[in-house]
Amino acid sequence: MTIIEVRDLKKAYFLPGKGKEKFNAVDGISFDILSREIYGILGPNGAGKTTTLEMLEGLKEIDDGTALIDGIDVSIDPYNVKKLIGVQLQSNEYFDKLNLSELLTLFSKLYSTNVDASKLLDQVDLLNKAQSKTQHLSGGQRQRFSIACALVNSPKILFLDEPTTGLDPQAKRNLWRLVKDLNSSGMTIVLTTHNMEEAEYLCDRIAIMDKGRLIAEDTPSALIEKYAPEPSDIPVTGNIEDVFLNLTGHSLRD
Repeated sequence: MTIIEVRDLKKAYFLPGKGKEKFNAVDGISFDILSREIYGILGPNGAGKTTTLEMLEGLKEIDDGTALIDGIDVSIDPYNVKKLIGVQLQSNEYFDKLNLSELLTLFSKLYSTNVDASKLLDQVDLLNKAQSKTQHLSGGQRQRFSIACALVNSPKILFLDEPTTGLDPQAKRNLWRLVKDLNSSGMTIVLTTHNMEEAEYLCDRIAIMDKGRLIAEDTPSALIEKYAPEPSDIPVTGNIEDVFLNLTGHSLRD
């Protein structure tokens, strides 16, 4: 069953120093996301990934096109959309006087609900840090806590924007395991990433964006078979990174 429907989505910004001239950061993209799948969006910096997520989350106004979240039009009823989703942003700021348990309780009150902070912290493997302040957490612990904050309203859909950027290999793997566990519990997960291994390991399907457009979408194995059947080295086939390079002509870091 489809839980997210996107049709001809557009977002334009003014070009710096160009008067009223605009460019399309998101240029008429369409896709569907199925309930309970992990859907990844790949793209170089400036491809429109984060802008796409922010429009789906109701954080940025949609210029044209439509986005439905579980049948609700984001442009018409963003308030009810926010009841269904959890959002982990690229960076977060917290009240530095409150510990993790107190912060989760505070955030739950914003949704007019009560949360078992200990249970939520245990879910993200931070129960032993319940009395700690966020400034005393490692990078990986902060990312897991940001996901805990996104779970206070028991969302049907979780949005993750480059969740493992800057994390060491062990912290990255721990977060992958958490994402898999959340998905196994029935949660739909939409993520952007620069990490090819991450996309290939986590995602049921991958969309590749470049210059505001969606240029390919399929399962990791189908994308490899179509766009990178020949290995660049010893492997039997290419991988998702080879797919991306063949489609866009440049790396994710460009």
